[in-house]
Amino acid sequence: MLTRELVRERGFFDGLAVQPADALLGLIGLYRADTRPGKIDLGVGVFRDDFGHTPVMRAVKAAEAMLLRDQETKSYLGAEGDVRFAELLAEVAFGAGPDRLAGVQTPGGTGALRLGAELITRSRPGATVWIGTPTWPNHAPIFRDAGLAIQTHRFFDVASAAVDFDGMIEDLGEARAGDVLLLHGCCHNPTGAGFTGAQWLEIGRLCAARGLLPFIDLAYQGLGDGLEADAAAMRGLMDALPEAVIAYSCDKNFGLYRERVGALWVQSEASELVRGNLLALARSLWSMPPDHGAAVVRLVLEYAALRADWTAELDAMRARINGLRAALAASHARLAAIGGQRGMFALLPLGPEAVEALRREHGIYMAGNGRINIAGLTLDTIPAFVAGVAPYLS
Repeated sequence: MLTRELVRERGFFDGLAVQPADALLGLIGLYRADTRPGKIDLGVGVFRDDFGHTPVMRAVKAAEAMLLRDQETKSYLGAEGDVRFAELLAEVAFGAGPDRLAGVQTPGGTGALRLGAELITRSRPGATVWIGTPTWPNHAPIFRDAGLAIQTHRFFDVASAAVDFDGMIEDLGEARAGDVLLLHGCCHNPTGAGFTGAQWLEIGRLCAARGLLPFIDLAYQGLGDGLEADAAAMRGLMDALPEAVIAYSCDKNFGLYRERVGALWVQSEASELVRGNLLALARSLWSMPPDHGAAVVRLVLEYAALRADWTAELDAMRARINGLRAALAASHARLAAIGGQRGMFALLPLGPEAVEALRREHGIYMAGNGRINIAGLTLDTIPAFVAGVAPYLS
């Protein structure tokens, strides 16, 4: 007979390693506990208006009202999710678009990334994914946990606040046919820096010459220079290459953070074969994606009035972010590059000690690597922010 002590010694989960606490969640807790009236939250990556709120967009509210009034069932949709949602969102992402696309709805952009990673693993087990540094912290774990190898290449030089394109191309000289190149479609997280048109063309030539598969993470379309402009580089790359993988998130541009709305598309001559495998993988990963947020996006894109209102509000969000960028750029010489960058994020040349001191002494909260969410600022708080960070800008 097993004793309680023996059962404890043979605990099934004893082999698990202790995981580090999520630094961003800890930062949220510290910010909430701070009672200083002038504190500034630049950590969490959500859009905020001039009052510090993350509002529900008007078109989203209207679409939700339509669902409440007209939706007749909550029955299953299937592993592909809302098919019409994926079709309409593809028009936003790709315009007229290629005709070799296989696409499915996913639980957010993260779900799209993971589904794409699993598809690659199924086709090319152990393939290598090249990821620029720095990048969104969850990128490498998503691909690694799907069984793929990770290699990094230079992308951003913090000291000059510019893309290190020569370093990137040099590092990718080690890439081999069948490797995957992860690319941010626009509004790079965490740096805000982007490639020039000429550099995107060079990336396309590199992928073609070396047989690399581009995997494009398009998480912020519309928040850089506009819906069409933000998708132009991705569309050009897809026109130039026979195959590509695209992960899409509606978190930021529809404000649907907690609804987990995303999509994955694969461009391939074998699109039907790819689609069958996507559905099989999706069935095993989450069975069927959540419907509400995707249904909201579908309605917004189906009805001309809602789409026009969404576009107008998205334009206003982008104008706010770019206005803050311009104000920051004009406030200090070491922040000048921020004005030419795009999206919600920027990476400051600050070490962990400076980040800690800013939190402790000034109530300025940001990620430990110096990443800030531009939308956490207002024109009124920029002077205090710049006064706080100026002594640490070398």
